[in-house]
Amino acid sequence: MNRSRGRSFLRAHWRAVLLWCAGLFLLLVGGAIIWAATLPAPDLSSIETRRVDQSLKLYDRTGTVLLYDLNNSTQRTIVPLNQISTNVQDATLAIENPNFYHDIGIEPTAILRAIWVDITSGGLSQGGSTLTQQVVKNTILNNDKTFTRKLKEWVLALKLTRTLSKDKILELYLNQAPYGGNLYGVEAASETFFNKHASDDSIAEAAYLAAMLPAPTYYSPYGTHKAALDARKNIVLDKMYQYGYITADQEANAKVAQVTFAPATSSIVAPHFVFYVEQYLQNKYGQDALEQGGWSVVTSLDANLQTKAEEDVQGHAATQESQFNASNTGMIALDPTNGQILVMVGSRNYFDTSIDGNFNITLAPRQPGSTFKPFAYAEAFEKGYTPDTVVYDVPTQFSTSCSPWDTQNDTPPCYAPQNYDNKFRGPMTMRDAIAQSINVPSVKVLYVAGINDTLMLAKSLGVNLEGDQAQYGLTLVLGGGEVSLLDITSAYGVFATDGMRYPPTPILKITDNTGKVIEDNSQPTGSQVLPANIAQEINDVLSDPIARAPLGENDLLSFPGRDVAVKTGTTNNYRDAWTIGYTPNLVVGQWVGNNDNTPMVHKVSGFIVGPMWNEFMQYALANTPTATFTRTEVDESQMKPVMHGVWQNPGADGALHDILYWVDKNNPQGPTPSNPASDSQFSYWDYGVKLWGEQHGYK
Repeated sequence: MNRSRGRSFLRAHWRAVLLWCAGLFLLLVGGAIIWAATLPAPDLSSIETRRVDQSLKLYDRTGTVLLYDLNNSTQRTIVPLNQISTNVQDATLAIENPNFYHDIGIEPTAILRAIWVDITSGGLSQGGSTLTQQVVKNTILNNDKTFTRKLKEWVLALKLTRTLSKDKILELYLNQAPYGGNLYGVEAASETFFNKHASDDSIAEAAYLAAMLPAPTYYSPYGTHKAALDARKNIVLDKMYQYGYITADQEANAKVAQVTFAPATSSIVAPHFVFYVEQYLQNKYGQDALEQGGWSVVTSLDANLQTKAEEDVQGHAATQESQFNASNTGMIALDPTNGQILVMVGSRNYFDTSIDGNFNITLAPRQPGSTFKPFAYAEAFEKGYTPDTVVYDVPTQFSTSCSPWDTQNDTPPCYAPQNYDNKFRGPMTMRDAIAQSINVPSVKVLYVAGINDTLMLAKSLGVNLEGDQAQYGLTLVLGGGEVSLLDITSAYGVFATDGMRYPPTPILKITDNTGKVIEDNSQPTGSQVLPANIAQEINDVLSDPIARAPLGENDLLSFPGRDVAVKTGTTNNYRDAWTIGYTPNLVVGQWVGNNDNTPMVHKVSGFIVGPMWNEFMQYALANTPTATFTRTEVDESQMKPVMHGVWQNPGADGALHDILYWVDKNNPQGPTPSNPASDSQFSYWDYGVKLWGEQHGYK
């Protein structure tokens, strides 16, 4: 009864209870702020000096080759507010603090909102900061994420607003704001990005500068998120119009204005890798840690291999462009036994603006072509098929929306893929089909393996396909999805290690200026994501030069005396060419093409990528311990004959059938289905087999 009365009281007086709680909360916050005001605080006179106390340094894996010193030779030029374009001032205020000239240095509602988020999330956010608070945080206080430090920030922001004019505070902010790397202040940023003084920045240029502020590494115009920067620039312009800084016509013109960024110039070693690591650190630890942590970062990069990779890419650039119409190349090398990234070449030249050289193609989603096929074959092997299982390479219509005999119609909804050479080979083992990259048998392998199961397997190996996976059909095995070079190269590393996955990592160890270890990856943890015997079967097939011989690439893909598995791939219309190869302790992936997706000449991928990939692999293997793949003998005695190579029907009629006749695709080790024709694909596959049999003297 008492509980019922309590609930009734709350329902009747909920507004009063809520107001009482809010008042008590405000009283507590107010008392905390008054208490914080009595705490000793740094002298406000230090406000004029930008605090960049400690430099973050990135080293190669030996800890001796300096790749990048984040704050070395910091670029910062102090200019008065009247020498900073009003466009820059307005853009910054519009997106960062539109109420700046009217606030008291803090926004109480924003503070309450941030406190509420902190309480409900159990953490300490950095939300609700005005420009004045950011000046305080970046010049006076340390970057500790404590409630005491946050209270000091609020109090000092109030004091600063009473001490300095709003124009002076804005001037301080614009002269100390980070714009990525060693750039601080709008003058240095404007000179670097646009080759002009901050006083001359246009509305569009100002919007770009303001757009970079929350995450200058992520939004760097020299990084891999230029599209995100463009989108945020437009948000800034929307805000500028919303708050009356520009007219509708000015907003529209600025959105379509062509802004050219000056070429990046730097002595950075392995710039694509460096900025990849910097983004990793910023995402994990925050911008303050990069600027003020005094960290020493030993990365996974092999400086020697990186130099060789860059030399090879540069050395083949002219030939790639003149003979194959390919303007760009990316290369990744990893140690599959621990996931460490040894080489990352994001383009043939980071500083070549004609090819968007600063764009890191190793992280970009591209169609993988036939390099996706091993995942379907691995799933098929796991379901009981073997490298010796035979499927028919014959003209086949796979779409049940079309007729089985419509084997030349590839116009949607029909699907009748061709092989790269427009030839058909009849019965083929799965070993030969994958080694020679034959399309029709591979589509059949994907079907019996199962599209969803293949997708799940690929994901477990580290392949993160872009887009809605529900859209993928049988084209998946021919590279219908999109995946990054880093992801798929790392996934091949799972085959190399007999099914053990080690996620790619660019970091070996991070220590601060006191020697405290921040991160240590010296003892990597892997997980078994693929049965060892399945990985071994893939290794055996992809390292078989006899099976690969008809493709005509053995001179480029074979390394006598070394176990090297390799797979090539070329996408439709020859927009992407890939070669990925590995040993038990090294995996190297390479992509060649054009950033804008324009097609190359019609050549198989081995001849486009092969010479360059071979040159690097020869060098890398000479400096890598010899290792061999484990090969486990398969007991075929308990298998159906068709699973290990029998393809002729031993029955009295001698009729030929494709694999669906012999096995239930959901249980290939079980009995032959009593009615194989119930499978929707059965009649489509067997139609082509029947024609082939008649042409070759079989019934």
